[in-house]
Amino acid sequence: MHDLFTRGIDPATAPRVLSVHRDMQEGGLEGLDEERDFPGIIVGRELASRLGLRPGSRVNVLSPSGKSSAMGFTPKIAFFEVAGIFKTGMFEYDSTLAYISIPAAQKLLGFKDDLVTGLELRVSDVYAAREIGTEVEEALGGFPLYSRNWMEMNRNLFSALKLEKAAMSVILTMIVLVGSFSIITTLVMMVMEKTKDIAVLMSLGATPDQIRRIFMLQGTIIGVIGTGLGFGLGLGVCALLKKYQFIKLPLDVYYLDHLPVHLRGVDLTAIGLAAMALCFLATIYPARQAARMQPAEALRYE
Repeated sequence: MHDLFTRGIDPATAPRVLSVHRDMQEGGLEGLDEERDFPGIIVGRELASRLGLRPGSRVNVLSPSGKSSAMGFTPKIAFFEVAGIFKTGMFEYDSTLAYISIPAAQKLLGFKDDLVTGLELRVSDVYAAREIGTEVEEALGGFPLYSRNWMEMNRNLFSALKLEKAAMSVILTMIVLVGSFSIITTLVMMVMEKTKDIAVLMSLGATPDQIRRIFMLQGTIIGVIGTGLGFGLGLGVCALLKKYQFIKLPLDVYYLDHLPVHLRGVDLTAIGLAAMALCFLATIYPARQAARMQPAEALRYE
């Protein structure tokens, strides 16, 4: 026996709101309306694997809408036939969620009239769900009707992701800082090695500003090359990961069975600009040291 969260849907209009039609691995939504001995049911891949189900298998569903008798409370048992199997990649859904038709759900719950317990809306801007939910509540007249958006239903998940994103930002910043210190070390060593050359250039008329710009330009070029190589390698790995999903996650710990990848232009631009800014700042100290050099002192022992 397994806990099962059952949703009643209209197979004709469900694709406009849900993504289950794209997640189907076997069967389809039309199987919920087909004539068969028992009502159709669509289950998740994890649940099907646990129970050994496949299209055409029979499933017994116990409903809390039973009846009281002299022998006590008797739960209602309904019989269904598996019409399809879906996989979303989210373990919680694939292991506990099932879809049946709205008439079958009403019968399972013991509704005598054509009633539903909730409606799902799909919006074009997912980040406006809270405001749209408030407008829907006002249009429906408020209590006892209310709205719930995806942010409220998955608050714990998105709070954890927000914390992980902040931690990854700190880690990435530290990596870039280490690279920046490497640039400082490289330029300082180069200033020490090129002391004679710098003195000769200044003796020939090069100004401190020109010497400063030379080393700042060199450090900036190093930063550009490093950032470009890092972007190329990172985007390549992300593209492979997005296509082949070769990093698997433990299903008993995480909501997803693989590491998801979503590239945002804003984030990529911010990372690139931050890396370039840190690399540029790393050139200031060694460039100033080179510009302060006195030709007579540098050539005294040459």
